[in-house]
Amino acid sequence: MRIENFIIACLIDYLQSKYEKCYAFAKAQLTQLLFYNDQLYFLYFKPMTKAEKISDFYSKPSPWKTGIADLRKLVLDAGLKEDWKWSFPTYTYKGKNVVGIASFQNHFGLWFFQGALLTDKKKQLRNAQEGKTKAMRHLIYTSYEELNPTIALKFIDEAIENAKQGKKVQSTPTQSKVVLPIMLKNALLNDAQLQLNFDALSSSKQREYGMYINEAKQEATKQRRLEKCIPLILNGKGLNDTYR
Repeated sequence: MRIENFIIACLIDYLQSKYEKCYAFAKAQLTQLLFYNDQLYFLYFKPMTKAEKISDFYSKPSPWKTGIADLRKLVLDAGLKEDWKWSFPTYTYKGKNVVGIASFQNHFGLWFFQGALLTDKKKQLRNAQEGKTKAMRHLIYTSYEELNPTIALKFIDEAIENAKQGKKVQSTPTQSKVVLPIMLKNALLNDAQLQLNFDALSSSKQREYGMYINEAKQEATKQRRLEKCIPLILNGKGLNDTYR
């Protein structure tokens, strides 16, 4: 056997063993073996296009195959454009993410990117991470019989209308707690005027001082930084006011 043919045989055996449970996928991905001057030139896997990923998502065996197909028809009939993002089919309106379709082991459903704005008097939408997720809401089905096209379409239509109007859940930036180094705390305790001026600074400026001192690795460097900060604080200035 020629060496290149032997290599090919080994590669094919490897692929068949590695993708024993999904060999169709491996076969579809393996596009060609190229030879140059009787030598094995290269073997490559062609990346799947978005269309191929979407097709694979809806065609692969799944207990929710019929359900996700029905949801797909609903969102496409509603006029949304089909895309592939975050490993799931995503449906957009003029580039804005409106809804996604997901399928897991125990459930399937619709993922509304601005779901917090939807009218949900019966509390059918879920927040996957209470206290963390601001906008996204999920409409989950644990059986095909739970899927009510009328209810799903109501949410889809409202989500599209919100996208047309440019409605979005406004994120509120959270400020981290001001953590002061021990030596700065001691300096503030020992100087009432320093404490008074420091308290008058905004939280962001207090945070800048704390971070500036804390970032130093050695105690001597921290002490020098503290000595630099004290006159600025007494003058009611922030660490970076000079550059603003």
